Amino acid sequence: MNPVDAGFRFIEEVLVLRSGFVDAGAGQIRGKYQVQMIKLEHMSKYFGAYPAVIDVTFEMLKGDIVGFLGPNGAGKTTTMRVLTGFTPPTEGTATVAGYDIVSHSLDARRHIGYLPETVPLYLDMTVTDYLRYMGRLRGMNTTWVSDRLPKVIEMVKMGDYRDTLVGKLSKGYRQRTGIAQAILHEPDVLIMDEPTIGIDPVQVVETRQLIRELGQEHTLLLSSHILPEVSMICKRVLVIHEGRIVADDTPTRLSDRLQHTERIELAIRGAPARDVISLLRDIPNVIDARTDVRAETAIRSERDGRTTLLVDAKPNTLASERIAAAVVGKGWGLVSLHPLPMSLEEIFLELTTDEDAGTKN
Repeated sequence: MNPVDAGFRFIEEVLVLRSGFVDAGAGQIRGKYQVQMIKLEHMSKYFGAYPAVIDVTFEMLKGDIVGFLGPNGAGKTTTMRVLTGFTPPTEGTATVAGYDIVSHSLDARRHIGYLPETVPLYLDMTVTDYLRYMGRLRGMNTTWVSDRLPKVIEMVKMGDYRDTLVGKLSKGYRQRTGIAQAILHEPDVLIMDEPTIGIDPVQVVETRQLIRELGQEHTLLLSSHILPEVSMICKRVLVIHEGRIVADDTPTRLSDRLQHTERIELAIRGAPARDVISLLRDIPNVIDARTDVRAETAIRSERDGRTTLLVDAKPNTLASERIAAAVVGKGWGLVSLHPLPMSLEEIFLELTTDEDAGTKN
């Protein structure tokens, strides 16, 4: 190894071990030396004899935005509680920003912003008083809190409510207050457990946008039962089932790995749907064909005067080419034709309802 590469290797090791002491950009040296912010190694958590989490291993680098999915009771919240120092692991290790969450708990927690599913709020405090109080609990000095507070209130769009009692806030604004306390001390890592649960649709849209913006500046681990929410926000998905990680990948790669049929969407003009379906079902290796009843697609099809269909075919059989040739051969207008990946809902069900799901990763 030449001296230059040796020097960069040394810097990389230092960053991984003590990333909390370096500038945020330092982990991007030469584009490949990234800072490791979360690492779980063979972590298990037992409550008595009951194994809530079993042999969980994963890591997150600086800037990662990861969705954490699983059925109720799968171990999501327990894993988050271990990472945030609420409960120690029974076996294995958990580190945040290079600090062991057990042996260097306070150092690790300085780098963590945590939004639990039920936000702990003091209802008799104003929003400003509550955030100042949380800042003091986190060891922020008066100058830091005073400088940071207006910026955070602006980020969560609560300027009109800064002097409102928390107890008088709606569920959505209480959730924003919880997000504000999580980011007040400028943590490197944000851990959010069901951040949009129980709030109205308008607040859901606004909260998702806020989370997307936060993901540009923080390492973000997001737990949610709302799968479209995860697919809109997260670049990577962890799926936990019965306490074990059964998948860790991007939604696209998970779809490619788990999809047992090729799904194709096509739009056609100049033919009744029933005639198109009859033609498609007669094509070799086509399993089924049907109109696309998804609301947004149906509205668009009606407006544009076209028929949109979904076709399931055996994979790797040139089904798209045969479909296109058959449609054009009939003289119909082929507006579009493209393959569809599995939805995150389909991936989730594939991994968590199959008895052998634990062996698929």
